[in-house]
Amino acid sequence: MIVAGVMSGTSADGINVALVRITRTARRDWPRFRLLAHAEYPYSQRVRRAVLAAMNAKQASVADLGRLNFLLAELYAEAVMATQRRFRTKVELIGSHGQTLYHQGEPTAYLGRKLAVTWQTGDGAVLAARVGVPVVSDFRPADMAAGGKGAPLVPFLDYLLYRDQRVGRVVQNIGGIANLTAIPAGASAKQVLAFDTGPGNMVIDAVTERLFGKPYDRDGRIAAVGSVLEPVLTRTLRAPFFQRKPPKTAGREQFGREFVSAFLKHCGRAGKNDSVATATGLTARSIGLALRLFVVKRPGKYRDFVVSGGGAKNPTLLAMLANELRPLGLQVRLSDEFGLPSDAKEAAAFALLAYQTWNRQPSNIPSATGAQRAAILGKISYA
Repeated sequence: MIVAGVMSGTSADGINVALVRITRTARRDWPRFRLLAHAEYPYSQRVRRAVLAAMNAKQASVADLGRLNFLLAELYAEAVMATQRRFRTKVELIGSHGQTLYHQGEPTAYLGRKLAVTWQTGDGAVLAARVGVPVVSDFRPADMAAGGKGAPLVPFLDYLLYRDQRVGRVVQNIGGIANLTAIPAGASAKQVLAFDTGPGNMVIDAVTERLFGKPYDRDGRIAAVGSVLEPVLTRTLRAPFFQRKPPKTAGREQFGREFVSAFLKHCGRAGKNDSVATATGLTARSIGLALRLFVVKRPGKYRDFVVSGGGAKNPTLLAMLANELRPLGLQVRLSDEFGLPSDAKEAAAFALLAYQTWNRQPSNIPSATGAQRAAILGKISYA
C-alpha cells in the first residue's frame, strides 16, 4: 500500500509530505516500509501568521478557527496532489497529523473536572474529498483517552527503523520541540523510553525573528558569531519542565510567546548574536540534561545518537550538541545515514501510523506516552 504522510509541525513553517510504500507479511509482526519520495511546501507569510496567532492563543475568533481548519485541509490536499504529480505516484491512504493549535498533556482543572486536552486542526473529511482517498487524522486523542499524554507518537517509527540487537541508540528529533526515543540494544517495544526534552527550533526561531526580522537562523550563522550567556542558560534550565521525570510532553504552551519574552528579558542588553547563541545553547544543553538525568545511567548502554528534523540542518546547534554528548560516549549521526532523510521522518511516521489504523492495529508506545494500554490511533474520513 502506498500511503502519504502529511506533517505540519510546531515551527509552523509549512507542510511536509512523504510517500511511503508499506507492506506486512504473515511472518512479521511489524510492517515493512520504504520511502518513495518526499517534498516540502512552505506556508505563505499570511497563513503562517494566522497559524502562529492561533497557537496557544488566550483569545481567538471561533469563525477564524473554523476557517483555518478548512483552509489547512485544502493546503494539505494541494500538497499531496502536487507530490503525486511530481513523482508520478498515486496514494491509497493519507495520514495527516494536522496543525497543533493547543496541546496540554497534563490534566488541569476546567469547570469542575481535570482534563488533558489536545487540538490538531486541518479537517480530514475535506482532505479526503479533495484527494479522493481515505484519510486518518487526529491521532493524539486516542492515546490521551487511554491515559497517555498524546505524545510523542513518532517512537513507533523510531523503534521499527532504529532498533538493533547489538547497538543501543538514542534517536533525537529537533523540530519546533525536541524529543528523543531511547532504544536499548535488543529492546522490546515495552522497553523504549521516549519524551520531549524541551525546545528544539522554536525558541531559536522566535528570538531570531524578534531581533533580526528573519524567520530562522539559517545554517546557525547568527549563533556562530555569538557567545552563550551562561547565567541566562543556567537560570532558564531551572524551569520545572526540565527536571520533571518522563513521560512528558511540551509545546508552545511551555516554550511559546511568554517564554521567549522572559528569555529575552533575562538576556538584557546583551548583543543580539549572543541572545541567538544562548537560545541555540538552550536546545543543546536541555537535550544533554535530559540524557544525563533520564537516559544514560551508565556509559556504554547507548552508542549512536541519531538526529533528525530541521535542527539537523543547523551546524552550530550540532556542534554544541556534540560537546554535550562527548562525555556520555554518544556519537552524532544523521537519520539520512539510515535511509530516511531528516526532513521526511515525521511525515513518514504518520504514514506508518495511518497504515496501522487502517489495519486496526495499535501504534502508540505506552512506555513513551504513559498510556495504560496500546491504542488504535486516529479517526478515519472516507472519500
